[in-house]
Amino acid sequence: MSEKKIVEERSLILNRRSFLGKAAMGVGGIGLASLIGTNLFRKGENGLYTADSGPAGVKGVLDSLHHPSKIKRVIYLFQSGGPSQLELFDYKPLLNQRRGEDLPESIRNGQRLTGMTSGQDKFPLVGSNFGFQRHGKNGTYISDLLPYTAKMVDDICIVKSMYTEAINHDPAVTFFQTGSQQPGRPSIGSWLSYGLGSENENLPAFTVLLSRGSGRPNGQPLYTRLWGNGFLHSLHQGVQFRAAKDPVLYLNDPKGTTADVKRSMLDKLAELNDQHYQESGDPEIQSRIAQYEMAYRMQTSVPDVMNTDGEPDYIYKMYGSDAKIPGTFAANCLLARRLAEKDVRFIQLYHMGWDQHDNLPGAIQKQAKDVDQASAALVADLKQRGMLEDTLVIWGGEFGRTNYSQGLLTDTTYGRDHHPRCFTMWMAGGGIKPGIVYGETDEFGYNVVKDPVHVHDFQATMLHQLGIDHEKFTYKYQGRRFRLTDVEGKVINDILS
Repeated sequence: MSEKKIVEERSLILNRRSFLGKAAMGVGGIGLASLIGTNLFRKGENGLYTADSGPAGVKGVLDSLHHPSKIKRVIYLFQSGGPSQLELFDYKPLLNQRRGEDLPESIRNGQRLTGMTSGQDKFPLVGSNFGFQRHGKNGTYISDLLPYTAKMVDDICIVKSMYTEAINHDPAVTFFQTGSQQPGRPSIGSWLSYGLGSENENLPAFTVLLSRGSGRPNGQPLYTRLWGNGFLHSLHQGVQFRAAKDPVLYLNDPKGTTADVKRSMLDKLAELNDQHYQESGDPEIQSRIAQYEMAYRMQTSVPDVMNTDGEPDYIYKMYGSDAKIPGTFAANCLLARRLAEKDVRFIQLYHMGWDQHDNLPGAIQKQAKDVDQASAALVADLKQRGMLEDTLVIWGGEFGRTNYSQGLLTDTTYGRDHHPRCFTMWMAGGGIKPGIVYGETDEFGYNVVKDPVHVHDFQATMLHQLGIDHEKFTYKYQGRRFRLTDVEGKVINDILS
């Protein structure tokens, strides 16, 4: 290329950059204001936009909801590892009557199995070692392992007919959390942060709490991409709150740093980043500025919400003794209620330890005890505060467990492999019909025989309750419009009140 040609092209670049840079002063400022939850320009009485009018909070991209919403927020109690529906919710006395008999091929019908049981010569049927009793107005069967859940059965909707295509943990969990078995898509909370924003500018719209169960403490791990933003701006990724001295990593200032110094540093940093944005037009720079500002505001808001010392004794008694131990499921349920009170949009709890391929009777007793009281307490606590009607609480894992034993079956112990064809979840609040059981499985507890609910159906229904039409809520990326429910999903209207 000639020197003259190089000079001409450089001149064009500079002119274009100058124009875009000046234009970005206005457009970029408005975009930044939206990202950081500070409405720098709001329309006042004289028709001009001012900094003093309008509500606080972070605005999402949806200018208006697709239809009236029933809820403001979601608390998702994800039970990682695959809880056994046959020990907890789906009572199948036939399995005890035919204990040890081989699973009929007419029931299995050629279903593919995991590598852990595909080599077994026989698939001996095994029922639960634990009793079931009828509870509530409708006489719903609930396992003796869940006495607190049994007491609130009239407040929840139990869905027994969930199913998925994924047969192993990683793709199955990823499918529930992102709508795809392949990693890289935005998580549910990220979609909601992107679409709806937050009603609290001092806390992220999407928070994550982790706990490790005592049933199988060294069970399946979890990956941060499960609460990742995928191809959405990084502003929308979930923020993990840890059970540690520093609940959010890198939030605290170094010793000797004053508030004035920090504020001055952030202002100068924002100026430099804004200059970079004007030159490059990269929207991630705006996200970076927004994250700095959010971290600054979280320095005071996070310690306040994480400190439960002011909770009365009856609350600790309601959630159980573990509620005073940071990092337990019970403590996280209490924190979830506190975050809900602060109008956090999506609160995700992950509880690990349900992957019980062997010694299931012993392990599931511990695991159920970890979660039973606190899950019921969360629903009751929200209800007594008048918050259950605009909060959707979800409880469930990525798939269920087989009706046959993995490995050796004895009089006292057995294991169960992964089972995607049918499993159970429950929901409460948020315009969901309380006190009902939806869907049925066959007498072997192996196949759905009535009202199947696919993962995408569940996701579509959750979005519906938030006022979102899952088919219209899309994001264009690499030439394709993506959505949480991919190309499937229908709203399960029969469970909506």
